[in-house]
Amino acid sequence: MRLIITGCEYSGTSTLAKNVAGWIEETLGPPIPQGMPPFHDHFAFPDIGHGDLTEEEYVQVNALSPKLKAMIQNHQIMYHLNDAFYADHDNIMVGFHIEDAVYGPLYYDYGHDGSRSAIGRNIENHIMAIARDTVLVLLKASPEAIAKRLKESPHPRGVLKEQDIEKVLARFDEEAAASTLRYRLTYDTTDMTPEETLAQFAKDIGPHLSESDRSRLLAHQALGS
Repeated sequence: MRLIITGCEYSGTSTLAKNVAGWIEETLGPPIPQGMPPFHDHFAFPDIGHGDLTEEEYVQVNALSPKLKAMIQNHQIMYHLNDAFYADHDNIMVGFHIEDAVYGPLYYDYGHDGSRSAIGRNIENHIMAIARDTVLVLLKASPEAIAKRLKESPHPRGVLKEQDIEKVLARFDEEAAASTLRYRLTYDTTDMTPEETLAQFAKDIGPHLSESDRSRLLAHQALGS
């Protein structure tokens, strides 16, 4: 299964990714290949590693120039698009190129000319060539809900600024609308618990399962019966 889960910070993207990873293992069997991270949630500065940077390294990453940040992001995205990596096994990307197109110009000082959006469309063309079954999942919530979550449970190295919430929500809508990926799911988590969001996803993903996913589902059901 290949998913790109994106949306404004505090809309629940990381939580859904974690829950979906668990659902995949329970429903389809262990992820392919085993031993890999269940999802990739490291496309927002300074959290560009799998949570293994030191505080000093986070400071160093934040101090990089916009040009260097853009170069690192290009490398990260293209690395995760490698055919053998992306097309051959389960992948859940959180934020990914759409998040970059939104946050790059606003918070990282690159892509003011719209170039990150153009790069995003090229990335999607590549995805459609190697993995047409990729599903784009957009999460959103009301500005009031986002602001409440930001105040009550601020992320240690969060990106979003309260004064930008409405702008950021609108930009994610724009980037999702411009996406060329053909399969899409959208959830408003304003009044949904993480469990409810996962349950709805589990209902909606059925028509978008690949032949490989369906075979794994049947085999896992047979083993459990």
